[in-house]
Amino acid sequence: MLRPEIIAWDFDGVLNRNIFAGRFLWADHFEVELGLPLDSFQNFVFHSGRFKEVLRGKLDLTDVLAAWCREVDCPISAQELMDYWFSRDVYPDQMLLDVLRQVQARHVIATNNEAHRARYIMDVMGYVDYVEHMFAAGPMGTPKPERSFFAAIESWSQRPASVHLLVDDLEVNIEAAREAGWQAFHYSDATRPDLMKSLGCL
Repeated sequence: MLRPEIIAWDFDGVLNRNIFAGRFLWADHFEVELGLPLDSFQNFVFHSGRFKEVLRGKLDLTDVLAAWCREVDCPISAQELMDYWFSRDVYPDQMLLDVLRQVQARHVIATNNEAHRARYIMDVMGYVDYVEHMFAAGPMGTPKPERSFFAAIESWSQRPASVHLLVDDLEVNIEAAREAGWQAFHYSDATRPDLMKSLGCL
């Protein structure tokens, strides 16, 4: 691996250790704490195609949540539901936060998140103090693994594709980065030590 100038970190499943055995941990207590049907929520938001539109900036997440709240006669507002969801999805990886401080590179977040959570990640979770910029699918109007996502980062950095490194937990994104001429590292608990070593952190 060449020494990267720009390291683009995926958020969920990498900087944020919020996925275990393929499930998002925020969902574990959804029904108990809110008294609302998790399956209905996930089907309406994620499995209906609506969230794909949210990630392209074509739908606003608040409007989608409000529509679901009306469907199930939800006792809380869409904003309260979103606040609950985001607050239960906070699992920062302290070791990687240390890497962001230690490794001499331009660090950015490269994530398939929509606009509201992108702001939450930067401002509430405090990642604005760790990275130079966030590239989020919703505000950009294009998600990973589309080539335009990587092109937007290159346009921002004004550097060749070959000096960019994507750290991501999804193989499809890794393959897309490599096809774009980037370096890429497929992140998991098993490969974590290899990343630390390659970045000079071990």
